[in-house]
Amino acid sequence: MSNKKSDQRRSPLGSPGRTPSGTPGGSGAGKIQPPFGAEQTLRDLEKVLRNKNFGSMEEMNSFLATLTGNGLQKAVAHAPAPTAKEEAQELAWQALEAPSAAKARKLAQLALLKDADCVDALTLLTGLDSKSAQELVEGLQRAVLAGERSLGEAFFQKNKGHFWGLLETRPYMRARQELADTLRQMGRYKDAIAHFEAMLDLNPNDNQGVREPLLALYLQIGDLDAAGKLLKQYEEDGSASFAWGSVLERFLAGEMEEAARLLKQARKENRFVEQYLTTQRELPDEMPDAYVIGSEEEAMIAVESLAAAWAAHPKALLWLLGEILEHAAPTPPKRGGGKVQSIRRVN
Repeated sequence: MSNKKSDQRRSPLGSPGRTPSGTPGGSGAGKIQPPFGAEQTLRDLEKVLRNKNFGSMEEMNSFLATLTGNGLQKAVAHAPAPTAKEEAQELAWQALEAPSAAKARKLAQLALLKDADCVDALTLLTGLDSKSAQELVEGLQRAVLAGERSLGEAFFQKNKGHFWGLLETRPYMRARQELADTLRQMGRYKDAIAHFEAMLDLNPNDNQGVREPLLALYLQIGDLDAAGKLLKQYEEDGSASFAWGSVLERFLAGEMEEAARLLKQARKENRFVEQYLTTQRELPDEMPDAYVIGSEEEAMIAVESLAAAWAAHPKALLWLLGEILEHAAPTPPKRGGGKVQSIRRVN
């Protein structure tokens, strides 16, 4: 199976009041767990390579070959002692993968004793302790501000454009995505848009996949200029979300011929989406963790993002229903009195 073109394919938050995904004891239903194990391994590699100066590519490859098996763990044991900030992040990773909320809370609190600006620890405790959506927003805002303090203004200026590629940015980017998702779910669309846009400025490669909820928000509020620019910026995006978002964008622009053309293309990309948009099928209580391109699972994920945008424009849904009915019409009888053959609805 293949995930979307991101490390965290889907929104890491369920709904207002839910604990963030990856939070022990939280619902996080259907959400992909962030790849903390991979981050820990990459962080260990950074430690081991930090003070190495290789004379050639062959020398570097020879050294890397020694890190297979338990070689990396041995090398880490002989690396310089971790800083308090690094120790805090290790505790935060352990907290995020803890088997219970009580264990997670304890580890996160220990992390904050070592680094008061440990973003993952702040985000986790916010998810565990928030009793309302507003409390969740305020806690996530504090986590985002902590990340900005910890990284520093000069770091943002220097690394803007490839942010996610730097491991130390990921807790901040996760927290900011959770904040944007929560604001969106609360109906604070402009605030959510501002965060999503800032994240794309920092990381245009969009490893987190925030362009999909951003496109949906643009369409929902009718900002067609912004939606068009985003679609152009990521014109190579082959996701169902962008295919069906493009249909809605052209419909709202009044370009009906182009909307009809894009509808045919979107059906080729994923024929299941319209069935969920028009409630012929209901979304499951638990969303899939991964999908194959063109599958029903991909359609569920696309509709989860786009449903509110289509619902905000009833005329678009009525048009789509009309197109579905037209496609479902039976084949006219053949000359010579042949039997009428119904064609299965093409979706």
